[in-house]
Amino acid sequence: MKLQARGTFEVQATPMTPYDDAPGATIGRTIFTKQFSGEFEGTSVVEMTSAVTEVEGSAAYVAIERINGVLNGRKGTFVALHTGLMNRGESSLTITIVPDSGTGELKSITGSMDIQIEDGKHFYTVDYSLE
Repeated sequence: MKLQARGTFEVQATPMTPYDDAPGATIGRTIFTKQFSGEFEGTSVVEMTSAVTEVEGSAAYVAIERINGVLNGRKGTFVALHTGLMNRGESSLTITIVPDSGTGELKSITGSMDIQIEDGKHFYTVDYSLE
């Protein structure tokens, strides 16, 4: 059975010093913490590695996010994998729930997430299934 949860989140970023700034792209890390509200209430920690090129609007990132809280009344945790790409301003983002990463009442969770930013406010949608 396909389910969905929507809401907003606040995010705090802690950029680390880039560890590779050779020509072509600067590679660095950022740690994010998030506070979710809505049909998912909880927190997460995200570890992101990014490559920002010398061409404005071209970059990529991968991240792992451990999400902890209550999703439509079910308490537990799960891990999400982010893959983001910007090609001269055109962006794509895929966020997939890592199979078998769920705990507690979210143990069997599978699915994906979507993030939208409008006027500086962050919105999420989780499309998921539970056995």
